[in-house]
Amino acid sequence: MADAAGLEYLRSPYGRSGALNGVAVFSLVMPTTVSVRDLRKRYGSVEAVRGVSFEVRQGEVFGLLGPNGAGKTSTLECLVGLRRPDEGVIEVCGLDARRSPDEVKQRIGVALQSTSLQDKITPREAIRLFASFYRSAVAPADLLRRFALEARADVAFDTLSGGERQRLALALAFVNRPELVVLDEPTTGLDPASRRDLHDEIRRMKADGYTVLLSTHYLEEAEALCDRIAIIDAGRVVATGTPAELTAAVETRHAVTLVTREEAPADFLDGLAGVEQLVREGARLRFQTSTPERILVELAARLDRAQLGLIDLRIQRASLEDVFLRLTHPADETEGGR
Repeated sequence: MADAAGLEYLRSPYGRSGALNGVAVFSLVMPTTVSVRDLRKRYGSVEAVRGVSFEVRQGEVFGLLGPNGAGKTSTLECLVGLRRPDEGVIEVCGLDARRSPDEVKQRIGVALQSTSLQDKITPREAIRLFASFYRSAVAPADLLRRFALEARADVAFDTLSGGERQRLALALAFVNRPELVVLDEPTTGLDPASRRDLHDEIRRMKADGYTVLLSTHYLEEAEALCDRIAIIDAGRVVATGTPAELTAAVETRHAVTLVTREEAPADFLDGLAGVEQLVREGARLRFQTSTPERILVELAARLDRAQLGLIDLRIQRASLEDVFLRLTHPADETEGGR
């Protein structure tokens, strides 16, 4: 028999039921926290955002990935109410963000690329100041503890390190118990240790059930943190999906590295279809192929016939970087956005 919590879940809007062979089946359907449709923003003659559309589901980390000037920041600024879009629909937490920007701001937390505060304000004072802007706020002591700022709570802002400033920015973004956390390139300019700490904090946000919209141009960051990603180039969304879906959808070659005990004969790979861009480095052979499974079978047979001892064989599948480079263009080749 289902317990009370289970029954409450089944009554909630997050559960949907069906039947399979007479047995009740329940599946989780996550609501949409953000819906952007055909968003457009122009600065003079430059159209920075050209019909951007995407959705962010409740509880996921969703990434906006793109080169500098792709339109990521303009998209986020329209979404959080810092800029007025020229066209398009933006729904945030069930609200029309263009019609109710003040109410949306009560429900979201935002951390931009850099945080500028008065030089002599302290983290404790900044949190109290920001808390005064909202109907409901978290106690400063709780935020200082969560973001490891207790030891620096009463020092001047201009004495904080880059990592400490970013942790303070996150604390300010959490002042109002947000339903959605928006992070615009939060790790830009941070040292590796501070970047790792911030990555851990984003993972904690997800574990705690927050919905996170993350803008970044770091490929490894997006691949490590995001459940789904929208790749933006020249103001347009050119692909959307999980990292695995994106790499599977774009036809890219696999990189093969073969290392043998003795140097392979010069004709070792002659006549083997699918071998491209072959490079010989003594006993190491490197090449690319779009048919890795067939290549592996043939390589095993040729290694056996040539009686070559195998030291290492590696096949590297397409990466998010391969997809990104295939779908985007350098910033100076586009008309550019922000």
